[in-house]
Amino acid sequence: MSRLVSFTDRLQRSATGQLWRDNDSDDGSDERQNGWTRYLPLCILLALMVAPHPSLLLILVNHYLRTLHEPITFLVHLCVSYTLTLLSFTSLVICVIRDPGPVCPGKPAQEDSQISARDEIGLREALMGPPGDIDDDEINPLRWCRKCWAPKPERTHHCSLCGRCVLKMDHHCPWLGGKCVGHRTYPSFFHFITCITIFSAYVAYLAGTAFWWSFNNPTLVLDQVTPLHELFLFCAGVIFGLVVGSFMIYHIYLISTNQTTLESLSPFLLLRFLPPLPSSLRLSDPPMEHELSYTQRRLVRDAHRAVKLYNLGWQENWVQVFGWKNPGGWIPRILYGGASPGDGRCFPRNPRAHDMLQKLAGALETADKEA
Repeated sequence: MSRLVSFTDRLQRSATGQLWRDNDSDDGSDERQNGWTRYLPLCILLALMVAPHPSLLLILVNHYLRTLHEPITFLVHLCVSYTLTLLSFTSLVICVIRDPGPVCPGKPAQEDSQISARDEIGLREALMGPPGDIDDDEINPLRWCRKCWAPKPERTHHCSLCGRCVLKMDHHCPWLGGKCVGHRTYPSFFHFITCITIFSAYVAYLAGTAFWWSFNNPTLVLDQVTPLHELFLFCAGVIFGLVVGSFMIYHIYLISTNQTTLESLSPFLLLRFLPPLPSSLRLSDPPMEHELSYTQRRLVRDAHRAVKLYNLGWQENWVQVFGWKNPGGWIPRILYGGASPGDGRCFPRNPRAHDMLQKLAGALETADKEA
C-alpha cells in the first residue's frame, strides 16, 4: 500500500480541515549534546560548590576557635554550613541521575534513523485512528510528537537538545549535565537553588561579621591572610546569593501561579487552548503566531498576564509541586526536595480560564474583522 499520510510534513490539518503549522519545539532537527562537553558546566558547578570550603574552614578555625575562643559557636556554624552543603549535593545528585519525566515509561528513546524508517503511516491506519488504549485527545496533532513518535500529554514539550519529550518540562539546564528539569526533578531543582541561596547568604554573614571584627581589631588578628579570606568569601557569598536568589524568587512566583518557565515565557501557547474560531476568519484554527497582527499579538500578551491556565490558588499550587500523602512524606522534601505528586500527564485547570479564553477568542475575532 502506498504511503499517503506523513506526520513529518510541516503542514498538517486540524480537526476542522484547516492547514496549520506546528510551532512547538519538536519541529526541525534535534541538536543533541554528545560527548564529554555536556558535563563541563556540571564540573564547573561542582568546583564552585567546593571552592569556598577551604577558606570557610580557615575562617571558622582562626576567628571563632583560635581568636574568640568560642568552640560552641564554631561547632554551630560548622554544622549549619555543612548541612546546607550536604542538602545541596543530595538534590543536585537527584536532578542529574533521575529521569525528569518519561512520556513512555520503559520505552527507550528512538534514534532519528529509527524514526525516519517509520515516520509515515498507511491510509488504512490513518483512517482507523489511534489504538484503543490511547486517548483521542492525546493523538491529536497538537498532542503528538513527530520526533519521539509518541503521544504528547498536556504540558509536555520536546527538547531538541535532549532529543526527547519531557513531562511538564520547565527548562533545559546545561548546569545539570545537559538535562532537562521536568515533572520528576523540579522539586529537587527548587530544593537545590534554595539551599545554594541560603548557604551563600550564611557564608556572606559569617565572613562579613568576621571581617568587620578584624577591621576593628587589627592587633588581635592572628595573621594577615585570614582577613583576605573573609573579604573574598563575603563578596562571593553576596554575588552568588543575589544571582541564585533572584532565580529562586522567580521560581517561587512560578510555583505560586502554577506555571513552568516555558509557559511563563511563551505567551502564544495560549493559542492552543482557544475555543473554536469562526471559519470566516483569516486565522487558522487554532491560530498560529505568525498569522497574528500587531494588535492581536498585544491582545495575546495582555491575556497571558491575566490567564493562568493551571492556577488553583497559591496553596493548592504548592501542593501540586511538594504535596505528599504518606505520614513521612516531609522527610524527602527536606532531604532532597522529593518528587511532585501525580503522573505528570493530567492537571486540573483554573475554573476561570475558560471564560478568559472565550474573551480572548472574541477579541481576536473582532481585531481580525477590523484589520
